[in-house]
Amino acid sequence: MNIQVISIFPAMFDALIDHGVVGRAIREQLLSLSVLNPRDYAGDKHSTIDGRPYGGGPGMVMTPEPMAKAIDAARQQMGATAKVVHLSPQGQRFDHAAAQMFAEASEPLILLAGRYEGVDQRVLDHHVDEHWSIGDYVLSGGELAAMVMIDAIARWIPDSLGNKESAQQDSFVDGLLDCPHYARPEVFDGESVPEVLLSGDHQAIKRWRLQQSLGRTWQLRPDLLEKLELTDEQAQLLEEFKLNLK
Repeated sequence: MNIQVISIFPAMFDALIDHGVVGRAIREQLLSLSVLNPRDYAGDKHSTIDGRPYGGGPGMVMTPEPMAKAIDAARQQMGATAKVVHLSPQGQRFDHAAAQMFAEASEPLILLAGRYEGVDQRVLDHHVDEHWSIGDYVLSGGELAAMVMIDAIARWIPDSLGNKESAQQDSFVDGLLDCPHYARPEVFDGESVPEVLLSGDHQAIKRWRLQQSLGRTWQLRPDLLEKLELTDEQAQLLEEFKLNLK
């Protein structure tokens, strides 16, 4: 999968390129990630990419010419099928399902990371395909949002994780939060690992993990449960979880 980011701060992406799941995917040639700086397409000696907004008001706006040229250059490099995605709090909500969708589509992505008060609307109207948001809050720029999207998408690229089942067991895969996890030592600060995880009974462990996922979702994200139609087994496990709390 090929991803190119348009950003005035290319060095911010070194953390992704050099470390973690994304770095591994790049080294294994499962993912290509590059960054294009719109300053390289500015028409003056100062590489200016921002200007005062028409109509007045605070802040600066990213000017249309260098942004449009940068997008055109990215399209030439990435191919005609590349999709231009603008990172914006006004976009549709990026979530687990969206990450999986982007990864499975495997089409080249151009992520536009704006700054200041935003990008000139004419660029957004005529050079951008979609707008996506990672949450209802404002960041200083689209770079962090782009990193979040890239990392989430990379987890769904086949063979990008050390264990191919890891992504399948993440929170939200089945609409539930993940169950608790434990590692050695068996006893820490006087608290032991749940006995069922030491039993070797795989069916019992699977049942416990499902119950914990149901219970944790009920406690922390009840809104997710409202979207699910629980099976009889799931409903029984959740009821048992609730009773055990009393």
